[in-house]
Amino acid sequence: MNIVRNLPGPLLIFLGALSLSFGGLIVKSFEGASLWQILFWRSLFFSMTVLAFLIASYKKKTFESFYKSGLPGFIGGIVLSFGFCGYVFAMYNTTVANTNFIISLQILFLAIFGYFFLKEKINLITLISILLAMFGVLLMVGNSLTPGELSGNLAAFTMPITFAVLIMIVRKFPTVDMVPAQFVAGLSSCLIGFLLSTKIMISPHDIFLGFLAGFFQVGFGFIFITIGARTTPSAMVGIIMLSESVLGPIWAFLFVSERPSMFGLIGGVIILFAVLLQFYSLLIKSKKTVSD
Repeated sequence: MNIVRNLPGPLLIFLGALSLSFGGLIVKSFEGASLWQILFWRSLFFSMTVLAFLIASYKKKTFESFYKSGLPGFIGGIVLSFGFCGYVFAMYNTTVANTNFIISLQILFLAIFGYFFLKEKINLITLISILLAMFGVLLMVGNSLTPGELSGNLAAFTMPITFAVLIMIVRKFPTVDMVPAQFVAGLSSCLIGFLLSTKIMISPHDIFLGFLAGFFQVGFGFIFITIGARTTPSAMVGIIMLSESVLGPIWAFLFVSERPSMFGLIGGVIILFAVLLQFYSLLIKSKKTVSD
């Protein structure tokens, strides 16, 4: 555990983004499991991974960590669980590229929510970024005429929205450790998968993929990012996290031959450009704050 904590923050962020980038490939590789069965097994192994991390970190004070996270941690976990459900639903119904590009919109939702709930001003560059992103999304979603793919694209929005809500909670309660909230999120989405599945048992092959998704892809991904973000500037975290949006479609193309549509690629490039523009705005703002 100490070895992980001693690694440079930016490296941990990249390792987390790298782990998360395999999510689409893993979901697409399930053979016979239904959407809700995938959600159940993925969430189950994720919850076990986070619990093991908490026990290793807090030891005898593990239960105390849940108590200290309090209502903000519990609400944050419930909110994040909807994002987990939306992620699996999106990956199951639409392309990996579309899902990853839409997830990258999280920084723009942060700006929008910050304006409404934290009274933070939106400058001209941010406004242009939001408009560009909306145009990119319209290209992607408007080209998705089949009901399944359209619903998958819309479901993908739950990830950046719930992530932005979670960050609002963190900023409102900065002293709260949100790792216990991740366990609540995993347990909640596991329960949703259990209730919506007609049966739980799936093939050993698919259970192993559920283990890879919960332990390696989401478990390691969120743990690395949680630790690395403590010592890495926010703007740098966001830029490094873009590697998930770039690498995810590459893995899907290389290993399951998934080809995103031309409109999906064009919309995705516009979204990434809008996100990078917003990062530029944040960098300018941070430099002005330091100079002042």
